[in-house]
Amino acid sequence: MQELLGRIARLDPSASLGLRVIACFDELVIGRVNTRALLASAASLAACTAGFEQRSPARVVRIAPDGHRDETHAPSRRPEMTAHATDDLQVWLERDGPQQPNDAIILERLALAVRIRHGHGRREFDNRRHFGLLVDETVDEEQRCISATALGLMAGRDYRVAVAPLFAVWSTHPSGPEDVVPTQFGPVHAVVIPADQEDLDATPCGIGSPTQVSELHRSFRTAMVALRLCDPPSAPLVRADDLGGIVGLLADSAGVSRHPDVEQLATLLEHPWGAATIAAVVRTGTVRQAAREVGIHHSTMQDRVETIERVLGFDPLDGFGRTRLGTAHVLWRLENSRVLELPPPGTS
Repeated sequence: MQELLGRIARLDPSASLGLRVIACFDELVIGRVNTRALLASAASLAACTAGFEQRSPARVVRIAPDGHRDETHAPSRRPEMTAHATDDLQVWLERDGPQQPNDAIILERLALAVRIRHGHGRREFDNRRHFGLLVDETVDEEQRCISATALGLMAGRDYRVAVAPLFAVWSTHPSGPEDVVPTQFGPVHAVVIPADQEDLDATPCGIGSPTQVSELHRSFRTAMVALRLCDPPSAPLVRADDLGGIVGLLADSAGVSRHPDVEQLATLLEHPWGAATIAAVVRTGTVRQAAREVGIHHSTMQDRVETIERVLGFDPLDGFGRTRLGTAHVLWRLENSRVLELPPPGTS
């Protein structure tokens, strides 16, 4: 396994460990290795025992990181470290201490590999192909509708796409079609949910605008904008609806190499008071309201607003100036988003 990881790293030194995990399991599936070998690979990647249970015929296998059977007493399975490959197949990781950043993706790929190994792979591959077509804006509408039907989505009903990093923590996991989708910002876990579903809880997560099935590629792009605006723990989940009409413009924009308002705003955000003050001015309507939100005297806020006006060259509280400030603030947050970067080791 380490040799395989090293070979992939040499081919693409910039690949994250998450991408290497995906590539490793892809090669293991192509190589048609057995269940024990899949468990040994997962255990090596996670540096802890990996387990497998089959209901009929009853079978339990636990493999330690050294590749041998783990004959020690099995600990209680932690829900966040367990995945159902099918109704009859379950896999898990046995880790002491907090969940590690790549545990979720190791479990996901292990579960998929086990499904394929035990004869459930064809439909999975078909569904993954259909999901990719469903959120691809370059695919024609007829093909997207065919893919939506194959995934069990209903024409005439509104849906949303929710996206999250591969290391995201899901408190409640939706049951809709899902897949890992490559993007210019890295691979994301994407899932289609009914437009009226309110109980989705993942950190971090972006939820796209509601659309018909033929337009779910638009919901996917707005969900990516929302995800990049997440800032845990203060903003662990962002909904595209909360951004109004600007989210569609941002989703359809290919980006610009230079934006004067954003460049000027960046200089303001270098001040110790910059981030909190700009956010308060964007969210509120007056100097006094902004001052109350930040917890300072209104005269201090007035001084800061005058500094903002002097640097930007327009009044941030008047007419179109407010729109310019809000737009520049969102663009700056998108350009400086770190939400898709792996958390430090030891965090979940």
